[in-house]
Amino acid sequence: MLSLVIITSLLAFASGKPCDAEGSNSELLLSLNKNLLRSLEGQDGLPNPSVHLALRLSDNHNLAKESEHLNKLKNNLHNDIQSSLTNSQSVVGLLALYTLALKSSCYDLNTITFTVSEKSETLLTHLKKQMEQEKDHIAFSHRPLTNYYQYSLGVLALCVSGIRVNNHVSNKLIKAVEHEHFKHGGSESIDTYAMAGMALQCVKEAGSHVHNAAELDTALSKIKQKLLASRRTDGHLGNEFSTGLAVQALLAMGSPVAEYTESMVAMRTDAKRNAYDNPMAISQVLPALHQKSYLTVKSKDCLNEDDTLVLEPADPVVVLPSETKMAVTVEVVTSSGATAVYSVDAPKGSSLLEALELLKGKNVGFTFEKESSLWGPFLSVVNGEQARQSDRRYWHLSSDGTALSQGVGDFKIEAAQKITIKNTTY
Repeated sequence: MLSLVIITSLLAFASGKPCDAEGSNSELLLSLNKNLLRSLEGQDGLPNPSVHLALRLSDNHNLAKESEHLNKLKNNLHNDIQSSLTNSQSVVGLLALYTLALKSSCYDLNTITFTVSEKSETLLTHLKKQMEQEKDHIAFSHRPLTNYYQYSLGVLALCVSGIRVNNHVSNKLIKAVEHEHFKHGGSESIDTYAMAGMALQCVKEAGSHVHNAAELDTALSKIKQKLLASRRTDGHLGNEFSTGLAVQALLAMGSPVAEYTESMVAMRTDAKRNAYDNPMAISQVLPALHQKSYLTVKSKDCLNEDDTLVLEPADPVVVLPSETKMAVTVEVVTSSGATAVYSVDAPKGSSLLEALELLKGKNVGFTFEKESSLWGPFLSVVNGEQARQSDRRYWHLSSDGTALSQGVGDFKIEAAQKITIKNTTY
């Protein structure tokens, strides 16, 4: 990373502002760090292990608040995972993030256990078992029980925890890269390529894949190629919300500074205009801006940590509904292709979720149900029809034909538009 510091210093010197850029970046990181810490106070639902992971990978800490959040993870999230395991549900992604969060706090993973069928086993044992189930499902149906993003998370979590990843498990990921199976809604999933890159880089560094070293290197090269090919003109890789993980992957894979400089600038630009107000989004961007990746967790020692991060009391924010209304057309396309069209006038600046609530309240036949996730609420049932992960389906959202990169709770209605909600397979 020294070369990046040197280049940044030279650029700053050339512009005649040697301290401004560095100071501005430090202030930005501190601001994002505080926003993430503050999100813990108003956190709805389960504590987010990804947020904890990002806080632990930052340079500045509020150790008391981080410790408080760790306890919530060990209680609330732990109980939720226990319930899922008891009901034989596949939660490999959540198990993996929980593992990474605990590891980032240097917690003894061998003391964390779950009980299934009256048998108590460690967190890592359950993660290994879930990964075996995912691997077997790929062999049988050519896809994981969950998806390759969660599968990659599982490989990464086991690897950084010092567990030797079964060659058959990592081979399935290598083959998925080779055959370009990382799709979501017809598009390539940059998030998945990024997570797979960090997972396979960890496997490579662990030296446990010597029999397929060439295949592993080929897969890593292809992942890097896919990430770099996804760069937009504004520097983002994929979209604004996949760039954080993509840069993390490039950092983990040892890419030259020049390959991610534009993307770092793009993330800083978006952060300055408050584009990352979702805690999950910040949790993926912040480590990248600190020039760290989830792979950093492997060598974290938790010694002599800074404990100077203080949250100033926040003034209550009162948002008055806009008197300006925007005409929103909502089109629902079911799995059979049947279409229903509705219209609603939503206050400018309201979220898509708020607009859909207004439409539902008009009693014109439009109904929906939502579920919670680490990214916020998502649509699970629309007009009585489900789009379930178990059926490899989801409700795809687009505005005037362009896919949304944000969820229903984050996307804002700023102009008249047509929102399409389509039951889509993946």
